[in-house]
Amino acid sequence: MKLVRLLYMTPLLLGTLSACDDTFVEKTNNEWEPKYIWSVSDIAQGVLNNAYSAIPKRPDNYDGNFLDAATDNALTSQFGSSVYKIVSGKLSVTDNPLGNWSTCYQQLQYINSFLENGLTDQTKYDKVDEEKDAAYKKRLRGEAYFLRAFWGFRLLQHYGGKTDNGQALGYPLALHFITEEEASQLTSFERDTYQACANQIMNDCDEAMKCLPLKYEGSDPVVGATEIGRATQLTAAALKSRVALYAASPAFQPNICTQIESMGRFSVIDPSMYEEKWVVAAKIADEVLKMDGFGNFYALKSTDLADAGNATPAEFLFRTFHNTKEMENRHFTPYYLGKANTVPSQNLVDAFPMKNSGYPISAGEVKSGYDVQHPYEGRDNRFYLNIYYHGAIYGETGLPVDVIYGGKDSQSFDCYASRSGYYLAKFLSKKEAMLDPVTSTNSQHYYPIMRKAEVFLNYAEAANEAWGPKGKDPDGICKYTAYEIIKTIRKTSGGITDTRYLDEMAVDKASFRELIQNERRLELAFENHRYYDIRRWLLPLNEPVRGVTVTEQNGVLQYNTSKEIEARQFDDIRYYYSPLPYDECVKNPNLINNLGWK
Repeated sequence: MKLVRLLYMTPLLLGTLSACDDTFVEKTNNEWEPKYIWSVSDIAQGVLNNAYSAIPKRPDNYDGNFLDAATDNALTSQFGSSVYKIVSGKLSVTDNPLGNWSTCYQQLQYINSFLENGLTDQTKYDKVDEEKDAAYKKRLRGEAYFLRAFWGFRLLQHYGGKTDNGQALGYPLALHFITEEEASQLTSFERDTYQACANQIMNDCDEAMKCLPLKYEGSDPVVGATEIGRATQLTAAALKSRVALYAASPAFQPNICTQIESMGRFSVIDPSMYEEKWVVAAKIADEVLKMDGFGNFYALKSTDLADAGNATPAEFLFRTFHNTKEMENRHFTPYYLGKANTVPSQNLVDAFPMKNSGYPISAGEVKSGYDVQHPYEGRDNRFYLNIYYHGAIYGETGLPVDVIYGGKDSQSFDCYASRSGYYLAKFLSKKEAMLDPVTSTNSQHYYPIMRKAEVFLNYAEAANEAWGPKGKDPDGICKYTAYEIIKTIRKTSGGITDTRYLDEMAVDKASFRELIQNERRLELAFENHRYYDIRRWLLPLNEPVRGVTVTEQNGVLQYNTSKEIEARQFDDIRYYYSPLPYDECVKNPNLINNLGWK
């Protein structure tokens, strides 16, 4: 490997590396010789830590928005943002605002360099105690494999897809540090199959689990409580479950298995091949659910996300955190000095069922108990966790949200007010003086990149596709049925104890699939899953986004929920996949682009 100094390494397909702390300031060539880098343990570990540092710290990391604003869940008020460009049909091979190709390969270069150089006898993480040095190296090896899986999945999640000739492809695997000489031979690289990429990521997760602790606790300097926030066995296992779920999804099968018929429609060509993918995904999720320390399903609380304590909630398997008011600046109502960047849609509001009956509001007033005159009463508990609506008390202010014309939270009062008539509650502080220019304060926030709830949902989805709503694997290994998982989630998170609707939907795979997709939508709202969940299931992308207009006549409130605010310009099946970067395809004609992107 030709590595003179880390600062100027030239990674595969991306340009030069950038450093994330002041350890990597520009120095003379001799100072950055490999023998220096890898002989100083702090610098060696810093190479790996770059791959941690690049992980987003906040869920609204898409130009100050949540990715839900590019779905039917929400809207953005920032018309110059990357998210708005996406929904306006500005996505192209030369302009992909969500593109992360270079960032991901950059991290893979750091990680592979560390795996090859940072775990040898040359690097001592404890120069006195050999056992402790070996323990450090074991943990760091596990972290490196996890991080390679993490960044590999980011590439697969964004760029994986079908091609015009019916293949399902991922990305060019990078399993070692790519030298300048290798990188100059661009045509030697090509996209590996989607399944090969998924298998490699899952193998890396397995390697990580062999080396990582189950959790960090106690006073041990290697795996003690001071290291909380690093990857664990459960973190790697949860990522493996996510990857297996994606690898089973209909959007990522070759045409010999599934075919896209039109927007929102696909057909299964080889049922046995298709079902086997779901069996694998279900069994992998089941293994995670049965791991020591995983525990039971947990209902998310607002204080798990904002105004939180210093202890990481047990529900979070992998998280970042920040103690600022940046998210409140971006998403509070203008009346409370925010900019309302991302606001929930009426589409999302309508997706929350009634708490007492369990039925969706579309089932009608008699069956569901939904009252059009009081549309926000008696809804699923998660509705109130996610959304501020007209009449809701805004945090600890004691004042209700008022979106009626002339109201303090209406567009007639402030041009930056919500376009939908709703405001975001999830992830935001409830403190009254959060943005007060005189007495402003900060709030501890957590961003759960991986939650236990996701693994439960992964299992329910895969088990339903493999064995049906109430079926189990023939060997009787798996712990739950899909029905049992969804029943628990609806009861624990939503407060729904009536099972009539659940039983109606459990008559077959197709109807129960719809219920699971909706439960996933509600449970993981604003955690940046919806954008990819719609695409991997080939659901309609062009549903217009609606809002509410609230008026008052003779003291009686009227709610118009059919107001269309924004059309979604995803009018072609090519939008199920992201285009590979134009520059990369020009440099390397072996990189076959995704379906419809030439």
